[in-house]
Amino acid sequence: MQSRLMEVAGRFKIRVYEGGTGPQLLYLHGAGGVFENDPLLARLSEYYRVSAPLLPGFEDSEGSEHLRTMLDFTLFGYDCWQTLGLERPIVVGHSMGGMIAAEMAAISNTSIDRLVLIAAAGLWMDELPVADLFATLPYELPELLFHDPTRHAALLSSGGDLDDPEFLTQFLVTNARRMGTAGKILFPIPDRGLAERLYRITARTHILWGSHDRLIPPAYGERFATGIPNATLEVIADTGHMLPYENTDAVIQALRRPLN
Repeated sequence: MQSRLMEVAGRFKIRVYEGGTGPQLLYLHGAGGVFENDPLLARLSEYYRVSAPLLPGFEDSEGSEHLRTMLDFTLFGYDCWQTLGLERPIVVGHSMGGMIAAEMAAISNTSIDRLVLIAAAGLWMDELPVADLFATLPYELPELLFHDPTRHAALLSSGGDLDDPEFLTQFLVTNARRMGTAGKILFPIPDRGLAERLYRITARTHILWGSHDRLIPPAYGERFATGIPNATLEVIADTGHMLPYENTDAVIQALRRPLN
């Protein structure tokens, strides 16, 4: 994957990762951003022309002062789409990115033909609350995000040692910038009324969820599937919230499977 800085709408300077050939795919990342040599983007680029813009506050993307409401985030997604010159791409969103992708599909419901929501945020059930990501300490993140944290924990820190005070300080600074942006739509709870707009989504929608998601339980996948007309739900065994990284093959297979 290659990356570059891109001016968007005269308001943002955005880092965007691009690569691959094939059908266009717009990828919207979660609150953790994308990773160094991101394995998911690399695999997606084997089959698609991938564009993955980073929200302000992630890496060196700038312009977070222009993002205040859910509508701002949604329009940001479309502004990136237009700047990239995409034509009816597949839109894939993970976690917070799934929340933005679903809002895009609801607001402009004839623009997106295919939507893939992976462990998407955006809904709330009092009887089954989403875990509080903002109250989670760094060393607690692997257990919260992965079904098998012993195999995948290093991904979160790009192989760095969270027990090293110098590295931990840098991690906390970087994470604070990311959470500052994400918190605008995820804090104190990740609910900005999306449930009332799901009925407007007409895109062919595939919902993917980890069977052992501890951050956003699988019941939320069922709620998305119930709310979006003709959506399909697939639960991936032995994966958690970071299912695109715990079982990348299953995600790729689901993406390549035809939808009616």
